[in-house]
Amino acid sequence: MALSNSQYNEIMRAYEQRQFANRDKLLKRYDKVYAKVPELQELEQSISRISVENARRILSGTESSLDDYKKELHRLSARRISLLEKNGFPADYLEPAYTCPDCQDTGYTGNQKCHCFKKATVELLYTQSNLKQRLVRENFDNFSFSFYSANHIDKSSNRSALDIAKDAVQICHQFIDSFSSEFQNLMIIGNTGVGKTYLSNCIAKELMDRTHSVIYLTASEFFEVCAKSSFSRNYDSDKVNPYLIDCDLLIIDDLGTELSNSFTNAQLFVYLNERILRHKSTLISTNLSLDEMSSLYSERVSSRIFSNYEILRLIGDDIRMQKKYLNREAD
Repeated sequence: MALSNSQYNEIMRAYEQRQFANRDKLLKRYDKVYAKVPELQELEQSISRISVENARRILSGTESSLDDYKKELHRLSARRISLLEKNGFPADYLEPAYTCPDCQDTGYTGNQKCHCFKKATVELLYTQSNLKQRLVRENFDNFSFSFYSANHIDKSSNRSALDIAKDAVQICHQFIDSFSSEFQNLMIIGNTGVGKTYLSNCIAKELMDRTHSVIYLTASEFFEVCAKSSFSRNYDSDKVNPYLIDCDLLIIDDLGTELSNSFTNAQLFVYLNERILRHKSTLISTNLSLDEMSSLYSERVSSRIFSNYEILRLIGDDIRMQKKYLNREAD
């Protein structure tokens, strides 16, 4: 994933703050040591002078007597360690401190982003996704097929809720695994409580752990953001909110629960169409049937969804009610 400029700058600002904090910590250590061992301050000044002179000779090509400088520097460094330890300080107490020693808090090792940069990216994406706390619980590690009954049969397909759920999860894993190489969109439909949002969150977590940006919004929140963009002072009808366009995956949860009108229809078409044109994936969950969706939304919206989305359907009993029943049984 290519971070936006604002995302990249936010991460790099965090590195700068980390560098300032560690530098301040080191300066306080120097003050503490100098107050207790004044001799060390003079020793540090001698080490600095010899180091500068050594570097100057190397740059000027004067390599004679370099061995003498190196020996003297080694002797002073050993004396420094001895004084620190004698006064109760660790030998490396005055060495620069880094949160990440591998990149020395720059974010890069050579020309490559450090492992800590990837970790910082994932953390930022989690924070911006609107899902951070929820994904601690709602993920594939905690997903259970036990809430989908083999005896609950779908009349239209003659398949069980369990079989349908297993197929849906498999398709979701395929969606995740091929996300970087294949443009896809998903729509998960089903009655309230059958796990649509949970499954969406499982996908979100897997993708963010792979450093893809994900934005989750309920349908009401999505249209609220659209309205704020549309009715802002700087509104331009030819432009869209980059927040909703540039993320790798946009999740619109519970589509159909919003107050539907000409504005929501128009905005939904603009964003779905724009993301399709830019090959940016979208995941929609809804309680609506396909017929209800065709009736509620314009033909342009329905056409974009039916022709560009893989549709998954979940059936079964309300999982929230099942969990409440199980909790009562446990009590």
